This record gives sequence, structure tokens and C-alpha cells, in this order.
Amino acid sequence: MWLSFLQKNIIRNSIPGEFMKKQISLKVIEKTAEILMRKAAVEIPDDYLTGLKDAAKVEDGDLSSFVLDAMLENYEAAKEDNRAMCGDTGCPRWYVKMGNESSIEGGPVSLETTLRRATAAATSSVPLRPNRVHPLWRTDFNNNVGIGAPEIEYGFEPHGDWIDLTTVHKGGLFGTDYRMLFPSDGIEGIKRFFLDSIVAFGKRGLACQPAIIGIGLGGSKDTCMVLGKRAACLRVVGDRNPDPKIAKLEDELKELGNSIGMGAMGFVGKSMVIDCNIEIGYCHTGGMQMSVHAFCLSSRRAVARIHGDGSVQYRTNPNWFTDFQRRETVEWNN
Repeated sequence: MWLSFLQKNIIRNSIPGEFMKKQISLKVIEKTAEILMRKAAVEIPDDYLTGLKDAAKVEDGDLSSFVLDAMLENYEAAKEDNRAMCGDTGCPRWYVKMGNESSIEGGPVSLETTLRRATAAATSSVPLRPNRVHPLWRTDFNNNVGIGAPEIEYGFEPHGDWIDLTTVHKGGLFGTDYRMLFPSDGIEGIKRFFLDSIVAFGKRGLACQPAIIGIGLGGSKDTCMVLGKRAACLRVVGDRNPDPKIAKLEDELKELGNSIGMGAMGFVGKSMVIDCNIEIGYCHTGGMQMSVHAFCLSSRRAVARIHGDGSVQYRTNPNWFTDFQRRETVEWNN
């Protein structure tokens, strides 16, 4: 018995620090994820709320003004009653960012299982509408979990023993479009497709505007779609791309989107776009891919950082697009 105890301690003390680092508990992850699911469904982020209030101040369309005022009242009621801010609670998805020194109990498979379990539990406890169904047979399990659902996307950072969990309850079901442009289309071509998309979203009222609009430029087609959705869901109102020319284009597209005579839910007005965010990826020399994504008038997102010691910090800014995520070089030396 004493020999066994001694052997264990010798082994424990001889293992390099790399293998002795504390793992983030699955229980902490599951509890945090369930809290995030409720926060995203109930609490509108301050940045979007401020953007919406600013839009309401300048809106002069009667019906658009009515919709904006009703939305603002609804957000307050949802928070007071601790209930979901919209009857259609969107499609829950997860973005996981890991510091390079982080370690998770059970590894990535256990992490995904935990997030699926938290999604199912929150669908019942918040409650959320079980929106996820089989595309052909319309089968559902009443828990927003199924094949490929919820989506779980990953990012990594060069330092830290933490993980960031971001849940987004994505709405704006019909507010997505894609087009392959030619390089010669240039900025004017980007603006034309942006307007085509915004008008189509608005006149049907199916994108639930006003919303944050995300634009992906470049990459391959799948990358372009991912960039656009992340630009809509993972950047806050007022944030600007670090490239000054792209930042200028973001401002121009926001102004353009609010100048077409459409407002909230497609009614006459001037409040289609709360903000416009652009993310880019290097693409094939012969093309210029572009995707346009509307988030939703209920911009549901919530974020938490879980540290290696198990402590948790909650916030609403995902801080996804760091210098590391936008790096152009082979090596990263910062």
C-alpha cells in the first residue's frame, strides 16, 4: 500500500508541467453553457440595444417607428420576465475559442457532447422553440439537437489556458445570399450586390430587419459564407475592420442600406441596417466571392471565458476577430 502511494507520487512529481496542467471541468462547461443559452435568449446585448435606440431616434416612417418602439418595449419585458425575447428563438450554434495552453476534461469529443447536452437542456428549461428538424422528413427531437446541430465552430489563440464559449441563436432565416463576382466588378459591384440582397431581404420581411449585416469577401465559397456569418454574429455594433479602406466601405454600405426607403420589417422607413461588418479572406486570382448575411432584429449572443482554474467571466463581445485570426503571414511571432 505504501509502495503504491510512493510510486504514484514519484510519477506525479516527475511528469513535466506540460502534462500536469489543470483541465477545465466538463461540469463547469455544461453549467456555463446553459447559463449562456438563457442569456442569449433573454438579454439583448448592450451594443445592439444602443444601435437600435439610435435607429429609433431618426426613423420617421410610421410603421417602422411603431415596430422599433415595440421591439424596445419587448426587450425590457423579456428581461423583466426572464423569458425569451422572441417566439422564434432561432437556431442555437456555438463558437469555441481555445487558448493554446488550454486543456479540457475528456478532450474535444467530450466538449462537443457537453455542448449538445447543454443545448438540449436549455431548450426545455428556458424554454426555446425546438426549431431543428430533418430537412426531408421534418423529424425533430424537441431539443434543437440532431445531425449537424447545433453547429460548433472552433478558433485558436497562441496564448492562454482558457476557452471562450459563444452561443448565437441565429435568426433571419431568409437573410442570406451569395454571388461570385469578377475582380473587375470592384467596389461598385460589391455595392450592387449588397443593394440587391438588402432589397430582397426587406421586401419580403423575412430577414427580420433591422439587423447587423455581415459580409464575407473572398476565400472559397464555403469560407466566404463562414466569414459573412461570423461578421454578422461575432462583431459588435460600432466595431470597425482594422483596414481603414475596408472600415470606410463598412460605413458606406451601412449608409447605403439605410437609404433605400425600407425600414423595420420591410415597412417604409430608413432603418434597415444597424451596422455593417466586413471580413475578408484571400481568394482565387480569377474571382471575388461575396456573401451577405442578416443577423436578426433579436441579435442573440452571449459569451463566457472559462479559465484554467475554473473561474468564469461573462460578456457579450465575442472578440473573435483578433490580429491572430486575421494574420497574413506564415509564422506568428507576436
